[in-house]
Amino acid sequence: MYQRWHDLLFAHWALPVDQVRPLVPRELEIDTFDGKAWVGVIPFWMSHVRFRGVPPIPTASTFPELNVRTYVRAPREPDKPGVYFFSLDAASLLAVISARAGAGLPYYWANMRAKVSNDDVEYLSTRRGSQPAQLIARYRAMGGVSPNKSDLERFVTERYCLYTVRAGKVQRIEIHHLPWPLQPAEAEFEVNTIAEAQGLKLPPEKPVMQFAKVLEVFIFAPQEIG
Repeated sequence: MYQRWHDLLFAHWALPVDQVRPLVPRELEIDTFDGKAWVGVIPFWMSHVRFRGVPPIPTASTFPELNVRTYVRAPREPDKPGVYFFSLDAASLLAVISARAGAGLPYYWANMRAKVSNDDVEYLSTRRGSQPAQLIARYRAMGGVSPNKSDLERFVTERYCLYTVRAGKVQRIEIHHLPWPLQPAEAEFEVNTIAEAQGLKLPPEKPVMQFAKVLEVFIFAPQEIG
């Protein structure tokens, strides 16, 4: 697939490994930084979504998406650090159905809006159904693209695959893109229950945050490891 990601906020909290470990399949290892697991809440919107060689589908080519994720390694591929998703909320029902069936990813259908005005992004996501999973936030970049990334910024962003586990078998999905053009960011979270809905209690401390304006992404089909 080809996708273009826009106005993305990385918001990360450090959590004890033993809080995250029960929520990640045992077939995957938790990747840590400074002895902690890191959980990211990642709002953005995407455009130009299409399968290779297929025109975009009008109802599934431009829509907001909201991810809750952590960082893992597969025991058989320790040199390929990747992402593990606890949840992915999307405004396109077709995209939700396709990603659940084709890749086994935990997508949810949500009412969503990403309004970009001047330098601010007003973001609203409310998951459909009875489960309370909501994000109401406003965020913005607070400077230009940094030429150098910190060790933590590289840890949470420089990952070019994601892992899923289906029927006890680990699958890897390659994600190809240029390095993230990160900018410092700030945000106000009016409501943030999206991680709690997946069993994760975020600490009260302010998260570590970065912003990225746009990135082109190529996503490949799942491959079973081993």
